[in-house]
Amino acid sequence: MDFERIIELVKNSGRMVKNLAHDEYNTRLKGQSDFVTAADIAVSKYLKKELKSEAPHVGFLSEEEGGRLTDPCWILDPVDGTANLVYGLNMSSVSLGLYVGGRVVFGVVYNPFSGECFTAEEGKGAFLNNSRIAVSKRDISQSIVEFGAGSTHKENADISFAVAKDIFMHCVDIRRICSSALDLCFIASGRIDGYFEFVLKPWDVAAGSLILSEAGGRITDMNGRAIDLSRKTSVVASNGVIHDYLLNTISQNM
Repeated sequence: MDFERIIELVKNSGRMVKNLAHDEYNTRLKGQSDFVTAADIAVSKYLKKELKSEAPHVGFLSEEEGGRLTDPCWILDPVDGTANLVYGLNMSSVSLGLYVGGRVVFGVVYNPFSGECFTAEEGKGAFLNNSRIAVSKRDISQSIVEFGAGSTHKENADISFAVAKDIFMHCVDIRRICSSALDLCFIASGRIDGYFEFVLKPWDVAAGSLILSEAGGRITDMNGRAIDLSRKTSVVASNGVIHDYLLNTISQNM
């Protein structure tokens, strides 16, 4: 498969995100604090059509158009960080992963506002705009940790913030970026060191999980098991150095 062509398609779709970013009349809530925009729909439809043309045999699973996880399958989040998009924070991405043989073998995460394109192919390393990236070696006392509070799962707020407070007392600082795909890529590129969230969907983590792994990082659920892309999952991601600390801290607060 021509992955360079796939990357170009994702970048093309990112231009739609920028062009439609302020189309407030085509923004609606599909659930509590859960937005869908004209950009989400446009990107999903565009990539579904173009990817079908490139690889007719590959299935398609998208946040906005649904579908089911087949093998092989494209897994798409057309706009990861939709609330960021709606509020003009410019921290959103198009996230696309290729699932084959029960694992992600290719991933691309593109932020059209920064022009940063994170990519990985299984066994070939992770890259940011064609430059190889790697996770940090920082321990928890030197780390910045991101957490997802689950704006669409506010029933988890108490435990999420309790864990965040516990970690905050031992690390440099805590962040809320609010784009799981970018969170994973930021760990992969050494900008931050860890991330946790209690409920995520396959499209939230498919591409980023490979990019992180290929950069030398580690990603599991909160029980330390491999991520299951067939269902909702908790996520703990890190540079590897602080992973057990994060798992233990979460367990102690459960």
